[in-house]
Amino acid sequence: MRNNRQLDPSTLAILSEFYAERDKVDTQFSDLQARCANEDSDVPLSMEMFEEDWNASQFWYNERTATSLAEQMLHGATDQTRIAVISTPSAYVALRKMLQDDPRYEGKSKPQISLLEYDQRFSILRDDFVPYDFNEPIRLPASLRARFDCIIADPPFLSDECQSKFAVTVKWLHDSKKPLRLMVCTGERMEALNHELYAELGIRTTTFLPEHAHDLRNEWRCYANFECEAWSWQKPQAKVTQLIAARD
Repeated sequence: MRNNRQLDPSTLAILSEFYAERDKVDTQFSDLQARCANEDSDVPLSMEMFEEDWNASQFWYNERTATSLAEQMLHGATDQTRIAVISTPSAYVALRKMLQDDPRYEGKSKPQISLLEYDQRFSILRDDFVPYDFNEPIRLPASLRARFDCIIADPPFLSDECQSKFAVTVKWLHDSKKPLRLMVCTGERMEALNHELYAELGIRTTTFLPEHAHDLRNEWRCYANFECEAWSWQKPQAKVTQLIAARD
């Protein structure tokens, strides 16, 4: 039991606000869980219902970034488009919200979406959720192999191992019979490695700078194999070429 007599009023107020906010999030999530269990396909989603776990390297994107990424996933999409969202739940939520609420997509054919995610809280999303652990990059349902023509990935750790295993997953999911729309969002310091891992898929550094809902000290970049209204490709940098050569 907490000994509140040892705390000054300002500290008590901060604690009270913290516990009230946590209770609010728990209540929202319980409600979401119940509605999803009843197969309510129009459940309104919000990342506020899912607390970040910084120990698991969970850092959600802010609304502007998540919306921009979702728009690019939907660009040119039809009911035949297969979108894989790998460890990028904030972009997934923005995508779902856009399909539900944005009048631009009302009445249009909906793409098929799969969220590959380690966090089991997202299993409440039922049919869209696919359990994923990058340590076993192709331990996935066989039905997903070579099925996707739009993929976005956000490796949670800035390590060569994590980035490389994500690349294995991306290539395993890619339907090589169709043009691939690919986005990888990760730290700036992984630039040379990402250029190397996805060289055959045409990935390059873009001018788009992803931003997180909470401050993240690492510089983040969006790497993609296409240009669009939201970004262009950066001019090739000698530094990247030199780093790739050094790795070889």
